[in-house]
Amino acid sequence: MKYTTLGYLDVKVSVIGLGCWQFGDPNWGWGKELNEELAIKIIHEAYNLGINFFDTAEIYGDGVSETVLGKGLKEIRDNVVIATKVSPSHLRYKDVLKACENSLKRLNTDRIDLYQIHWPNFYIPLKETAQAMDELYKQGKIKAVGVSNFPVPMIKEFKKNLKVAPLVSNQVQYNLVERLVEKEIAKYCRRNGMSIIAYSPLAQGLLTGKYSSSNIPTDAIRRNKAWFRKENLDKIMNLLRELESLSNKYNKKISQISLNWLISHPNTIAIPGAKTLEQLKENVESCDFELSKSDFKYISRISENLDLDYF
Repeated sequence: MKYTTLGYLDVKVSVIGLGCWQFGDPNWGWGKELNEELAIKIIHEAYNLGINFFDTAEIYGDGVSETVLGKGLKEIRDNVVIATKVSPSHLRYKDVLKACENSLKRLNTDRIDLYQIHWPNFYIPLKETAQAMDELYKQGKIKAVGVSNFPVPMIKEFKKNLKVAPLVSNQVQYNLVERLVEKEIAKYCRRNGMSIIAYSPLAQGLLTGKYSSSNIPTDAIRRNKAWFRKENLDKIMNLLRELESLSNKYNKKISQISLNWLISHPNTIAIPGAKTLEQLKENVESCDFELSKSDFKYISRISENLDLDYF
């Protein structure tokens, strides 16, 4: 496993974390191919393989994800970094404090290492949310603050209103077919000592080679995603063919080439989910090789010219 720092803090985190959206969410197979027993096995094995960064949210499985993660990390709590998120509907001062208390109980811990705003709420002043985050930081209930899905102007405003709590990350959708954050957001974050935490780093399975224009997913999570429209999949197929060629060259899976490309960027942490121990192991093994500079540039060039239709 490779490690980096969380923002500008002296906190070591694995460049591959474990995203925990799938724990408790029936849309990801919870209650069918995935259950609490298997989830805890995945959490334990993640730690054994070198992962020390675990990301969840109060909204995942309506709190189930936090509860399961808390159980899984109970014996190793002091050796890991727990990140969770407050819902955009809970960004009023008192609501943030209450939401944090509820997350602490579900996670069975006395502090949250990274407390993130899940999405902006344009009806609640960021100043009010920042005051709540500062209060939680002064109480020792959170160790750092992050945002998620924030554009640069809102990051600047939020940062301006934080008085004591360190703002160290922005969690964004980022992968080989979704690179919009590179235009402005990633550059700003890196200049200001903030980590980029990449969710959906495998584009919800698209960058595993599982889907194609002749095999379009119909599940509730993916069916309305622009990536999976036939006209977009047709454009993405060339990228997948090139990734397959590289997977043969490096003797790695397409998913591992895709994750390696992502974590090759500075200050970037990828948080793929895993529903099986095999998936988890594959994700971790994306760290144990390096793409050549020429191969990195080649797939970067191909993926930036996809011209996907989002409307």
